[in-house]
Amino acid sequence: MIIAAVADVHSPIYFEEFVKAVDSMTSKPDLFIMAGDMIERGNLDEFDKIYNTLFGKVECPIVAVFGNNEYEEIREEMKNRYKRIRFLDDQSIILEISGKTVGIFGSTGSLDEPTRWQKAHIPNVERLYQLRYQIAEKHLERMLTHIKILVTHYAPTYKTLEGENPRSYQNLGSKVWENLLIKYKPTLAIHGHSHRGSKFAWVDSVPVFNVAFPLNKRIVIIDTEKLKPGLLKFV
Repeated sequence: MIIAAVADVHSPIYFEEFVKAVDSMTSKPDLFIMAGDMIERGNLDEFDKIYNTLFGKVECPIVAVFGNNEYEEIREEMKNRYKRIRFLDDQSIILEISGKTVGIFGSTGSLDEPTRWQKAHIPNVERLYQLRYQIAEKHLERMLTHIKILVTHYAPTYKTLEGENPRSYQNLGSKVWENLLIKYKPTLAIHGHSHRGSKFAWVDSVPVFNVAFPLNKRIVIIDTEKLKPGLLKFV
């Protein structure tokens, strides 16, 4: 199965480059994943542009999670306005693709240390992050599919944060979420948020892809048939 994945377009900031990246895709994906922060600062009109860019060019199922720039107050409107996109907000979905069942759990994810802004503006943010972890665990535990994918905006490991300031790791992702990767062994994990981190890392036997657009400068193409140590990870 071919997966196309992207995050952190922060439209309008990287929108023109995103359009070129979509146009230059040479592989026809079976699944298109957006791992959050596709728009900048809750500007919902910018998502119209993202949506229109994909129209007629991406014919496969599109699954998305929300990033920290898709503010809570616009998420329901996004779900209602863009019906073709399946937004997962601490939820899972099972798709039938090429004769295989594909289970996807999607979440904004968690930070080991909430940012100063989050502590000031999001009540009980530490508890919120604990709940997200617990919900993810329940879904991954009962997901019995041929392919199992974890999609978060925040990094579910520190390994793909290498390249960022190590003092910022706890504000960019969660090392705790590695436990989910090790215990439930999804086929792969996809995240964004880290603009200067690493594109790829292994957590135990689970491949983790950082698909942030500022880092990759392209749509990341993943062939699930090649996700084994020693083989190619990208198309």
